[in-house]
Amino acid sequence: MFVQETIEVGGKTITIETGKIAKQASGSVIVKSGKSMVLVTAVASSKGREDIDFMPLTVDYQEKSYAAGKIPGNFFRREGKLSEGEILASRLIDRPARPLFPDGWNYETQIIATVLSHDGENCTYTLSQIGASAALMLSDIPWNGPVAGVQIGRIDGKLVAYPSISSMAESDMDLNLVASKDAIVMVEGELNNLSEDELLEALYFGHDSAQAVIEAQLKLQKLAGKIKRDFIPKKTDEELKTRVIDTVGDSLEKALLNTEKLDRYKAIDSVHDQVWEALSEEYPDKKSAVSSIINHMKYDLVRGKIIKENKRLDNRTTTDIRPITGETSLLPMAHGSALFTRGETQSIVTTTLGFGMDNQKLDLLTGEEFRSFMLHYNFPPFSVGETKPLRGPGRREIGHGHLAYRAISKVLPDIEEFPYVIRIVSEITESNGSSSMATVCGGSMSLMDCGVPIKAPVAGIAMGLIKEGDEFAVLSDILGDEDHLGDMDFKVAGTESGINAVQMDIKIDGINREIMKKALYQARDGRLHILGKMAEIIPESRKKLVSHAPRVTSIMINPDKIRDVIGPGGKMIRAITENTGAKIDVDDSGKILIAANDDEKASAALQFIQNLTRDPKTGEIYKGIARRIIDKVGVVVEFLPGNDGLVHISELDNKFVNSIDEVVKLGDSVVVKITDIERGGKIKLSRKQALEAQESEIIHGI
Repeated sequence: MFVQETIEVGGKTITIETGKIAKQASGSVIVKSGKSMVLVTAVASSKGREDIDFMPLTVDYQEKSYAAGKIPGNFFRREGKLSEGEILASRLIDRPARPLFPDGWNYETQIIATVLSHDGENCTYTLSQIGASAALMLSDIPWNGPVAGVQIGRIDGKLVAYPSISSMAESDMDLNLVASKDAIVMVEGELNNLSEDELLEALYFGHDSAQAVIEAQLKLQKLAGKIKRDFIPKKTDEELKTRVIDTVGDSLEKALLNTEKLDRYKAIDSVHDQVWEALSEEYPDKKSAVSSIINHMKYDLVRGKIIKENKRLDNRTTTDIRPITGETSLLPMAHGSALFTRGETQSIVTTTLGFGMDNQKLDLLTGEEFRSFMLHYNFPPFSVGETKPLRGPGRREIGHGHLAYRAISKVLPDIEEFPYVIRIVSEITESNGSSSMATVCGGSMSLMDCGVPIKAPVAGIAMGLIKEGDEFAVLSDILGDEDHLGDMDFKVAGTESGINAVQMDIKIDGINREIMKKALYQARDGRLHILGKMAEIIPESRKKLVSHAPRVTSIMINPDKIRDVIGPGGKMIRAITENTGAKIDVDDSGKILIAANDDEKASAALQFIQNLTRDPKTGEIYKGIARRIIDKVGVVVEFLPGNDGLVHISELDNKFVNSIDEVVKLGDSVVVKITDIERGGKIKLSRKQALEAQESEIIHGI
């Protein structure tokens, strides 16, 4: 049965329809806005997996080139593996959906969002979030929705829900929020150094804006929803639970007293081994169940101690920040480097400068985009004492890197002021919570070490939450265990004066405004503390770049002169590069970037280009080269590349010249003055009138 619901939100029309396409999926919808159109399907396998202890959910967001009337630009001319943008969008769908499946759900589940049409104005990943929720609601899959994704902008001080892509160029925030009927479930986005109160206002505006979309999904479910399949999670064996608790005794509590992560893990593993050794003969096939019970005991012990005693695994209070140390100029050949350590989380972060074609080209459905700033985050297995194959960056690494990218991009200088391509790389060398925020801190320090004139230092902090009934505790600077055992992971990054980036994931039904406000202001206190510690290591950007960093100079020339700089077949630009050692990048607008490893090479290339593009004027004095001698007439002097003129024999010297060779020989350097430029472009020169010229007056043209 074909069913359709249409919603009007903030002047934007969103349509959700089902019953026409992909009817063999467990649930499927088409979500439209303008001429953008996304197909979202949800499918769960018919049999559960007994061999797993995790939620087997896969989410893929894929953009088809035909959606924008394009052919893929790669060698194969077809879509390949997911791009970075598609992976980030997949995460935005996955993160709010995953916590709403029932505990113990072990059926392979897949959500696929396919962009079928993209008009360049309506955001398709937000439509995909709506579609994922609607598809799950219509399916037979048990799921505690609905939710709705909303993009929020603020244009001229006014909050806007589902803004057009073009209007976002004028917005000072770009937030993606997913909300349920009663709460906010996920937030991701960036702000232009805005306050906590401004962020709070935007979040609850977004929550209100989501309600009409949520109501539409409920109506759709009543009209076309399938009956939910029965799912009864495995019940705990109460007899086994009692035996495990009795066997564990106080040994788990003692193991949790270890404040160092690896020591604590070793002690907890020992508890598992001892309990299993004691119970293995009695319950030979229950090893997994025994471990699960011990893990639940750990969950209760850690959370209870925080709520009742205000004590955490490493003995901090809820507001304490772990000890912070760091240093800069760690790597002698990097353009900028920093080591940032916060507790047991550590990162080496480097800054590398490039220019021109070093930038990153992105082939998007909305058109080509060139980025002069890149940030790459790497999480090797040794950082958590593990071994596994290195397979390139995973989804988590791409997501963490993008969050740090958003935080730092807001403080970078304008490209006109600092015409470099900037690449930051974060190598996580130790991890126990909040490595993405360590990347923000270390990235800011490495930029300052490099000498990049950033607008302000940036720091980041991860906040957690333990909520038991009406009691709750907000945790500053969470450990890895507190992330795993807690109810919230809320990362906030910004400067001393405001917030640049946020990311929040909620593992419970949602959080209210009171908790949100407390978390934001507690995060602000933590951020200011961290910025103070960073300032003790490096207070501001260095005044000069390191000696081996490229020097980039930017000049504008008349676009009509570009062909003179490039030369036939690129001959001239190759000559400049070979003669000066500089790299040259020419833009169609007439902007030229010159990069060299030292100032002398950069100056030589700059002078070469200035001379190539200079329009000679009467009265100017040049140092040129005698290219041709015309007996009894004079000498032809090239004074600029491609520009020459005649010095008549009478203009060679103050005294009578009998033979030109007496004054100038072929190939000699000659200082000449332009005395006349005739209408046809013929140039007359005089050596005689330039004899008394001061060095400061002479233009070295050749």
